[in-house]
Amino acid sequence: MRLRLAALAMTGALASPLCAETDFTRLTEAERAIFHAEIRAVLLAHPEIVSPPTAMSAYDAAVADDLALIAAHREALFGQGDAPASVAFFTRDKCDACETSLESLEMISEAYGVTFMLLDMGEQAGLAAALGLTQAPAYVFEDMMFQGAMPAPVLERYLSR
Repeated sequence: MRLRLAALAMTGALASPLCAETDFTRLTEAERAIFHAEIRAVLLAHPEIVSPPTAMSAYDAAVADDLALIAAHREALFGQGDAPASVAFFTRDKCDACETSLESLEMISEAYGVTFMLLDMGEQAGLAAALGLTQAPAYVFEDMMFQGAMPAPVLERYLSR
């Protein structure tokens, strides 16, 4: 209601012949106080105008879930010790895409000094299921997961960051 009144008041003021040439930088102190009060009232009534959204999007929630899964299974995915792996690579028997992807991963990881943990989806079925992985090959990085064959240039970009 107040928003409509403010809008009507501003529209009426702007439409009147006396204010047709109003320069808002030349408002009197009284006019400026009224104008600021109206703007303040609108912002208080509708904080969403200037407030960032607080609700998490479905995408943000999915990312948060993935990160929690990765953190919960970090040791199984990346190993432990002095040189943990940077990437967990899930493969499956009789998977041509897995073999091609593994060859690309080996070449690219050598070029960038990145290590990876090779995991078989059959032998590690529980881990794959816990992570929601259903398609081989699958890649798990510290901050994301991918399923399906990844083209070498895309993989190279992720490994080089």
